[in-house]
Amino acid sequence: MNYETVPALVMFAFVSSVTPGPNNLMLMASGANFGFKRTIPHALGVGIGFTLMVFLVGIGIIKLFDQFPASYSILKVVSVGYLLYLAYKIAKAGAPVEEGGEGSKPLSFIQAALFQWVNPKAWTMALTAISLYAPSQSLQAVIIVAAIFGLINLPSVSSWVMLGRQMQSMLNNQIRLKVFNITMALLLVLSLYPLLEL
Repeated sequence: MNYETVPALVMFAFVSSVTPGPNNLMLMASGANFGFKRTIPHALGVGIGFTLMVFLVGIGIIKLFDQFPASYSILKVVSVGYLLYLAYKIAKAGAPVEEGGEGSKPLSFIQAALFQWVNPKAWTMALTAISLYAPSQSLQAVIIVAAIFGLINLPSVSSWVMLGRQMQSMLNNQIRLKVFNITMALLLVLSLYPLLEL
């Protein structure tokens, strides 16, 4: 890897991690509905799961998709179906809960980590990062790209949890929370648009 490209990679990792997408919309909704503490496993699953995804894409997992082109269509169908299911769950989320309270549950660490594999924005980010910053796919370059994403992604996505948490005071009645959850569900569905254009 050309170390002169590291600042550009850092900027790319930050901008792509902090901008709206399925992960960040879901984390904001979770922060608003469940609070920061209960959303920590979800945020860790996103950060660690995506870092692992970048690494695996970099060491050649994408070649499996090239060998089986139909797998792209299967991934697309699974991605759309799962995102619609998650949007439905967000839209149907119940009454506001206290940060340590009971109620419906946020995504777990494993669920959030696995979600990266059906998240169209995560695929775009991982493929672009490897193509631009580790085109040789040398192990050292792939590790550097994955590590930089790991260091930047988790704080970036956690800011969305904090944003959702800050909104809890405005979402302290059933009507406002319902409007918020339906809005988040609709935004999640709209985030599918780039995938449907592929």
